[in-house]
Amino acid sequence: MSLSAGTKLGPYEILAPIGAGGMGEVYRAKDTKLEREVAIKVLPAALARDPERLARFEREAKVLASLNHPNIAQLYGIEESSMGRALVMELVPGHTLKGPFELKEALRIARLVAEALEAAHDKGIIHRDLKPANIMVTLQGVVKVLDFGLAAVTQSSDACDNNPSNSPTLTMGATQAGMILGTAGYMSPEQAAGQPVDKRADIWAFGVVLWEMLTGRHLFTGDTAAHILADVLRGPIDFGQLPAGTPTTIRNLLRRCLNRDVKKRLRDIGEARIAIEDSLSGVQQGAETLAPSGPQERSILPWAIAGVLAITLTGTAWFAYRATQPVEKALLRLNMDLGPDAVAGYTVPAISPDGTRLVFPVRGAGGKQQLATRLLDQTTTIPLPGTENAAQPFFSPDGQWIGFFADGKLRRTPIQGGTVLTLCDVQNPSGGSWGEDGNIVMSTFGTAESLLEGGLWRVPAIGGKPRQVGEQIDRPVLDRYRWPQVLPGAATVLFSNSASGASWEDANIEAQSLTTGVIKTVVRGGYFGRYLRTNSRMGHLVYVHEGTLFAVPFDPAKLELRGAAVPVLEDVAADVFRGLALLDVSQNGYLVYRTGGGAARTYPVVWLESSGKTQPLLPTPGVYYTPRISPDGQRLALAMGPEKGRDIYIYDMARATFSRITFNGGASRPLWNPDGRHLVYRLDQAGSHALWWLRADGAGEPLRLLEDKRPLLPDSFSPDGRLLVYNVGDQVTKADIWNLPLDLTDPEHPKPGRPVPLLVTKDAEAEAAISPDGRWVSYLSMASGRAEIFVRHAPSSGGAQGGKSPEGMWQISNGGGTWSFWSRNGRELFYQSQGQRIMVVPYSVMGDSFVAGQPRVWSETPTRQVAPGFPHLDLAPDGKRFATFPSTETPNDDKDSQSVSFVLNFFDELRRKVPTGK
Repeated sequence: MSLSAGTKLGPYEILAPIGAGGMGEVYRAKDTKLEREVAIKVLPAALARDPERLARFEREAKVLASLNHPNIAQLYGIEESSMGRALVMELVPGHTLKGPFELKEALRIARLVAEALEAAHDKGIIHRDLKPANIMVTLQGVVKVLDFGLAAVTQSSDACDNNPSNSPTLTMGATQAGMILGTAGYMSPEQAAGQPVDKRADIWAFGVVLWEMLTGRHLFTGDTAAHILADVLRGPIDFGQLPAGTPTTIRNLLRRCLNRDVKKRLRDIGEARIAIEDSLSGVQQGAETLAPSGPQERSILPWAIAGVLAITLTGTAWFAYRATQPVEKALLRLNMDLGPDAVAGYTVPAISPDGTRLVFPVRGAGGKQQLATRLLDQTTTIPLPGTENAAQPFFSPDGQWIGFFADGKLRRTPIQGGTVLTLCDVQNPSGGSWGEDGNIVMSTFGTAESLLEGGLWRVPAIGGKPRQVGEQIDRPVLDRYRWPQVLPGAATVLFSNSASGASWEDANIEAQSLTTGVIKTVVRGGYFGRYLRTNSRMGHLVYVHEGTLFAVPFDPAKLELRGAAVPVLEDVAADVFRGLALLDVSQNGYLVYRTGGGAARTYPVVWLESSGKTQPLLPTPGVYYTPRISPDGQRLALAMGPEKGRDIYIYDMARATFSRITFNGGASRPLWNPDGRHLVYRLDQAGSHALWWLRADGAGEPLRLLEDKRPLLPDSFSPDGRLLVYNVGDQVTKADIWNLPLDLTDPEHPKPGRPVPLLVTKDAEAEAAISPDGRWVSYLSMASGRAEIFVRHAPSSGGAQGGKSPEGMWQISNGGGTWSFWSRNGRELFYQSQGQRIMVVPYSVMGDSFVAGQPRVWSETPTRQVAPGFPHLDLAPDGKRFATFPSTETPNDDKDSQSVSFVLNFFDELRRKVPTGK
């Protein structure tokens, strides 16, 4: 029986399925009385129809409900309804066990499992189905044993009960191939043979689980359930497969737990707990040396040597070392083809912490971009459902979850695929990092709040409201914080920071305390900093500058460099306009990256129609910003070039020619005056911000209209051209909208009046646009906590000096919005959604009231913002198409776009080239 969302079981409302097994189907549900989420397990029909077994179940369920232990998921009760019997249990968010684990972590988990078993055994309750799938680790590292005792209450305790159908591991499809293989391997020999069992069956299963946590491999295997059970009964147990650093006390404990002679097996799980505690004490004090774990090395090198993934050596695979001292392992560089469906361009796969898996974007069904995962020892790429339009993937610390951004949301999905969870809204993300404390730190840019506040936010990995990281009121208002990395211990976040919106070569690597908010500059003149734990205490900080990867010894405790930076890898592809280096590093020292250096990316400008059809607007790709269409629709004004050399150009569509009209460098944000003969643009020089007036044909000298120490962004003109609406960045009020009246008696020499505030509140307001009839102004506001589009009455040109407009304010977008545009037909207002899709809203006017219709998607084709604070689209005068940048990012040279490079043993190379000392 499958239950759909919304189904009621008494006071419980089904929300979504969680899984299914031999004991029934499990659902996430809401307790409408206590306002909490629970897990509902619907019991199998065979159990509900057997009065004797059901009565025994109810008796023992009462005993189970009395279990109150922090490491046991609690049973709340039994619910009866027309749907049948169901168990109501504690809902435990997290992931089930999957090794290998580091020794200390494996022992920590095992100790807590032993404590849970000990508490149950003291009450006479046996689990009988202990396995990794029934052990949950929450995002905060709490261990919970699930389904405690349910196996026991569904299996007779009579000595002569040999019926395998009563075993939870052999019910619900025992004859179907592959259905029970993962469970049969944890049966004790006596349980597999149908003999009487007691708490020592749990001790056997505990030993199997601990062995697998340490080795990362199943202890008992076989093609069928029968073969697995045969292996359980007679197969040899090779304790030599345990990692070399496994302490003697743990080896001896496993031999006692896995003794097939039940009379010689460890009798009490409490003895296991004591042995583990003693061993942990030795590990923490450094009494026992831990050798590197073998399985991680074996997971990569056979793949690399045998070429399972069609990897080819590039250039000289084995580097000739110049150093006189030998290294532990030589550096090996490999190329890997990601396959024909991999998305080309400025993307890089995320590599799992253990270095066994890649996640990267591919083109899925219908051409939509989605994430896919691929194990490094396999050739198969597996798409992850529910990750459409995803970008910027990153792993959880344990490697079991993938965080990503899609359609204006931060989301997460299990690495094997499954239910995708939405964590929060996010505007224009620029990187996320999952901390060990169960929180994700992310960066945003391109909206009022992130452009002016730095944009570092912290959100629980289980979902919730983002909280800004620290206070940045003493920072320059144009600082931009991107590509965060939460350092080990989750007390500090590393990030790139630049006061420039277009080039990151002169950026800084900074660290901010997640508790005090204090920021410390670590490196000047680099970006995309990543801390690598190459040694037990001192590690390395790597970062990119001009396409070269540098490394420097770094003390993460004191946030200090311990030496000089050394170049370690050249030709690393980077996007200098976003501060993004196309690389990732696993915790065991595998570096994956794209080649191509740090050259500026180029991209086309296209016409986009509502059908999604595009056609080139400019003849060649380039480094473009802020396309603005002239009032007659025949010319395009835009900024071109890198930040320091960026100037304003006019493109004549009929003649297909460019004309440069500014020569200062640093010019941007051109805005046409309604007369079609003049422009206003922004110029940033030497810490000063100004708005300038210039003829569109380049004749005459520029005239400065306004200057301020705060950032100034021209937004819109009134229809008569005599009122300029602009944006002001402010450290206290964040972003405000102001009016500047202009005396255009002499259009070549306009006289600016006194600036007048239009919207100055505690919330950020920006991106104003005046309607063609001059009655309305649309704008972005952060009043609701996220960027939304609003409309209010526009100020009149004559009333700018103090006259008041009618009151009124109307929200237009309902799911996030930026950059609004008015159609000249007086019936439609367009804006950009959180998912980078253009929306359209029909509207009408009734007296002094603005009546907005329901927003709908104008085009399913997403657009792309290339730099924060720069409009990336503009509406043509006919209202039927937009000039914009296409969403697909393609590098200048795309011939190797489907492949990535690997560097194996990268940590050994860093230790050799950049020694950390003692």
